[in-house]
Amino acid sequence: MSKPKIRTGIIGAGFAANFHIEAARRVHGADVDVIGVHARTDASSQKFAATHGVAAFPDLDSLLDKIDVLHVCIPPALHEEVAVKALERDVFAVVEKPLTGYFGDGAADFDGRTASMTEARTGALDSIGRMLAAEASSKGRILYAENWVYAPTIQKEREILEKTKGQILWMHGEEAHSGSHAPSYGHWNLAGGGSMIGKGCHPLTAALYLKGVEGRARFGKPIRPATVTARTHALTQLPEFVDTGHIRADYKDIEDFAMTHVTFQDGTIATVFASDIVLGGVHNWLEVCAGNHRTICNLNPSNQMQTYNPVESQFDDIYVVEKIGTKQGWAMTAPDEDFSHGFPQEIEAFYRAVAHDEDVESNSMLAADCISTIYSGYVSAANGGMEEAITLL
Repeated sequence: MSKPKIRTGIIGAGFAANFHIEAARRVHGADVDVIGVHARTDASSQKFAATHGVAAFPDLDSLLDKIDVLHVCIPPALHEEVAVKALERDVFAVVEKPLTGYFGDGAADFDGRTASMTEARTGALDSIGRMLAAEASSKGRILYAENWVYAPTIQKEREILEKTKGQILWMHGEEAHSGSHAPSYGHWNLAGGGSMIGKGCHPLTAALYLKGVEGRARFGKPIRPATVTARTHALTQLPEFVDTGHIRADYKDIEDFAMTHVTFQDGTIATVFASDIVLGGVHNWLEVCAGNHRTICNLNPSNQMQTYNPVESQFDDIYVVEKIGTKQGWAMTAPDEDFSHGFPQEIEAFYRAVAHDEDVESNSMLAADCISTIYSGYVSAANGGMEEAITLL
């Protein structure tokens, strides 16, 4: 039986674009034809196209004319504009996280450290509203590329919750490492914030997702976030910070540490930490404390495989694990990091949604709840951690 053929394209030519195209080529449920790429510069488009054997397009419109699905792998400040344009053409938009946000008032001297977080929240909610409206009037959909939702450990916990009807009482989790490699990160007007949105969105969305799973299993409808309290810090910008060169410290106007504490509609809670100050590779985990079980979901590091390398240069051409500082000595080597993080699973699910009109676990409403929670968190942090209500769209 022949598979549905789906034409796809990518906007962006950086880190995310590379793993998106690799994941798209691993899809089994559809015959995915990667048509081409458009990026910020012609040189980057041409380089990406040559590397991956696809066409380089001079503009987005000409690419949209040829495709059914667009992978949006560009800085968050551009997500809304590009996704809406795709949806207006009835093209499905696979949008990287975070979905959208607030990126300043357009002033050349905009500074996220002194900006009104109340205005930031209003701007982010308005952006979400426009994206949801575009989706509602389109034959396409927003497919929210939050890989944590599709990570094997999170999906196993989904099964446990559905089959045992467990009640989650508290979740706590973290995403942390020594600093993002993206040049846009560090500038609020491009990234929409710092560690709370750039890293905290991952474990936060997983927690929101699992609480939604619980609600649907027990009551037939998701349990959603109600209030949030948060704190943020710019530790690498402290006057007494000692820069040893191991942690990225060139941020312009964002935080590098955040704590977000969410209270759900049923009174239960989740606490998420996010930071750019942790050495030794990526630290991704979520612990679920339910009334009938406890689960620790480790995405990275994992002890599935461990290697000892006595000579650094011996592993020059061997990938060990993301953002590890050295390959010498013992390492929690990842045999298939993309799979452990849920990247191929999410893309498989998205193409099945396009080909067979299936629902997806990571959709626009989950993304909207995440953004609403985070920007209410920024308001809370600006007010010294006071509890803030979350606006649900």
